[in-house]
Amino acid sequence: MFGSFDLGVVVDSLPYLFLDGMRFTLTLTLLATLGGILFGALLAVMRLSRYRALSLFAGGYVNLLRSLPLVLVIFWFYFLMPYVMQWLTGASRPVRMDPFWSSMITFTLFEACYFCEIIRAGIQGLPQGQSQASLALGMTRRQSLFNVVLPQALRNMLPLMLTQTIVLFQDTSLVYILSITDFLGAAAKIAQRDGRLLEMYVFAALVYFVISLLASYAVRRLQARVAIIR
Repeated sequence: MFGSFDLGVVVDSLPYLFLDGMRFTLTLTLLATLGGILFGALLAVMRLSRYRALSLFAGGYVNLLRSLPLVLVIFWFYFLMPYVMQWLTGASRPVRMDPFWSSMITFTLFEACYFCEIIRAGIQGLPQGQSQASLALGMTRRQSLFNVVLPQALRNMLPLMLTQTIVLFQDTSLVYILSITDFLGAAAKIAQRDGRLLEMYVFAALVYFVISLLASYAVRRLQARVAIIR
């Protein structure tokens, strides 16, 4: 099976794989992580809000998105949003969506659900005496949240956030349905062009495995360090 394995085709393709494919994958991972954390933090605050309408809305959004496969969300957002934008803007034809921004928005909206639950668990995991003491000192609820609760909860949330980022890095390969040249998409294009499916897919799997393994090791080290500080 591996007797005809041609390593040369992998070596020749490295610039394209990493300068184009991996750069897109890492860019999407970074932007979607930052956007997901910001939107997820907002959802978490809404879920913990005293106002029932906000809590129900955020809970419904999180539960709905988490019950859908990510590949389906990517597909429907890219192909349905042009018609939604046409209806909103009154255009004569569907508004074209840029594949990059479509995938970035989709991943942000989807990953925000998971970051929301991580942040909510981190906040609820703190003793209530922390917030009660800050309120007793004259702080408002907002000041208590941002100055007392969140800085302490971040220590509990950080390893889980990094773990979710690793999952997001792996999930970015799903953008192949939009014909975007991410790392896996670049490997697939070369495999089909040169007829070297075995070499390219084995190499792509190894790259994803090594990066995820190293990142997981870093998260474990961080988690152990945080546990000692605690």
